[in-house]
Amino acid sequence: MTIEKKFVLEGLRKARINEYFTDRLEKAGYGGMKINRTPMGTQITIFSEKPGMIIGKGGKIIKKMTEDLRAIFDFENPQIDVQEIEKPELNAQLMATRLAHALERGWHFRKAGFLALQQIMDAGAMGCEITITGKFTGPRARMEKFERGYMMHSGKPSEELVDVGIVHAMRKEGILGVKVKILPPTVEMPGTFVIIKDKAEVTLGVGVNPTAAPEPEPKQTEVSGEEQPVSKSGDTQSG
Repeated sequence: MTIEKKFVLEGLRKARINEYFTDRLEKAGYGGMKINRTPMGTQITIFSEKPGMIIGKGGKIIKKMTEDLRAIFDFENPQIDVQEIEKPELNAQLMATRLAHALERGWHFRKAGFLALQQIMDAGAMGCEITITGKFTGPRARMEKFERGYMMHSGKPSEELVDVGIVHAMRKEGILGVKVKILPPTVEMPGTFVIIKDKAEVTLGVGVNPTAAPEPEPKQTEVSGEEQPVSKSGDTQSG
């Protein structure tokens, strides 16, 4: 198997797993997942608004999902970890799901889009971009975009720092695609710098008190023709 084909199959399997969790954990507030390879097996971390509904009574639901991951998706020794979402408004997958449900209930797309955008920015996000595509009113499909704040669109930082959530809304006019991109407030932006003003360095000698006031410099007096300077030996110098 070539490397390109391996990456394509891994991406396809990840998309299928995400779709599997989205369908079964909709009521639990599914907010995305992460897959990590470990020496003991594959660890899958699920982010949810209600972790108790994923675990189930006595762990029945999470055990059933573990068996499905092993049988359907061919994982060796899968381990599921559930983490609670502290701020749902900063989770792109969860906000995309909420927006899709609002559109399915008949909300106008502009009202629903601006409301979701305002909720995300009020939660402290550095930037947000919401895209809704599909047939809204007429026979032709179009795209509506709502954005505010700062957002990265290219490069590696956009892949690692921006949280992305994609959900489809089923309406009578057709299917609407909802995409939410959030730049969390905790990310460290690349290329930022802080200017620090240098302080004057003072070199101190032995026995010098740094807090003492500086001694005044001795005044120089001019020597007239009548007065003769006194030498070190105390003798006067001849004119």
